Amino acid sequence: MIPPTGRTPPPGFVVFAAASPIHDEAVLRELIESYLSPLRALGGRAWDPASGPAPAPPVVFVATGGTERPILESLARDPRAAAVLVAHPGHNSLPAALEVLARLRQLGARGTIHYLRGPGDADGWRELAEAIHGRQVREALRESRIGLVGEPADWLVASRPALELVRSVWGPTVVPLPLEPLLGVGDGDAEGERVARDFQTGATPPVEASADALLAAGGVHARLCRLVQAERLDAVAVRCFDLVVRRRTTGCLALARLNEDGIVAGCEGDLVATVAMLWLRLATGAIPWMANPSRVDPERGLLSLAHCTVARGLTTSYRLRTHFESGQGVGIQGTLPTGPVTLVRIGGARLERLLAIDGQLVRNTDHADLCRTQVEVEIGGEALRSLLTDPLGNHLVLTPGHAAAALRRWHEAMIG
Repeated sequence: MIPPTGRTPPPGFVVFAAASPIHDEAVLRELIESYLSPLRALGGRAWDPASGPAPAPPVVFVATGGTERPILESLARDPRAAAVLVAHPGHNSLPAALEVLARLRQLGARGTIHYLRGPGDADGWRELAEAIHGRQVREALRESRIGLVGEPADWLVASRPALELVRSVWGPTVVPLPLEPLLGVGDGDAEGERVARDFQTGATPPVEASADALLAAGGVHARLCRLVQAERLDAVAVRCFDLVVRRRTTGCLALARLNEDGIVAGCEGDLVATVAMLWLRLATGAIPWMANPSRVDPERGLLSLAHCTVARGLTTSYRLRTHFESGQGVGIQGTLPTGPVTLVRIGGARLERLLAIDGQLVRNTDHADLCRTQVEVEIGGEALRSLLTDPLGNHLVLTPGHAAAALRRWHEAMIG
């Protein structure tokens, strides 16, 4: 297993308590401490804007009014960041926060106000903790590097964003890389054998893929790992069908293993889906699954998803099959647990749109005319109609649990 280089949201944040010097110092000291103590418990540490740029995403506790200009000056050090302003009921805190956020919006910056009814506002603190985590996710996305290995597949006509657009809207740096290093032969045999044995040991029999196919698929993994390490990548989107056409092997095993090891890996060079996968991995901590929406049942509100690779960490068992369309290489047929899931797709001309749907994974299927891993998700008739009438593209990303509302809040604050 290669050492994971995938990023997690950076620990902690810094707090700037903004207070006017004309207020009573003793009263302010007690007030500020009553709010800073819970913020420290969330991972915050004190920061003085006069000391230089913030070492981590800043949260501004608006202790009093009359602090608008110092707050704006402190936030101007990192104009990309979305401000988190914490207001409370007294000392003209809320009016100051409103004025600051209004000015930030005039300047084209983003931000949110989190109003706490007092130091003991449990619901308010939960919402604030979510917002702080969202800021950390945003920072992690900005520091991430996605390798686009080969061009997006020819059929992804709605999923070919400009690389600079991905950077400006979502944050990651996209590194275009040639596919040729993955097409080599005979230079990953030892690693290929180890990975092939690992997958074969845990698979439910019978193993449909041949021993040679498993070894070749393991070699793809070895070469892709070297590329990830050399380029310091946190994610990859691989034009994997060229492996089938030009080398009679597949990337399904390699991409599954990378996702297990913390490196987000998307199929078919789908950069849009890979960005969504990286976002979900950072936001939820769960391994995402990229799949084709394959069948719909409008009367029952059911959507079938299918793909030939899935990380084993998402499954309760798996079989080693051949790749569906070609009958070659290795495809993974995983069984996913039933229960709540979230389906996500980003898109639009400027990658500014989001589809996030809570659903229920109700069964795994085994249709002969679909990719190997297959599930049915109940999303309801209205969501299904929206998916059909206003699509953002082909691939959807599934993550365990219900997270649609939180993802929409993050998207509204950071992207929308």
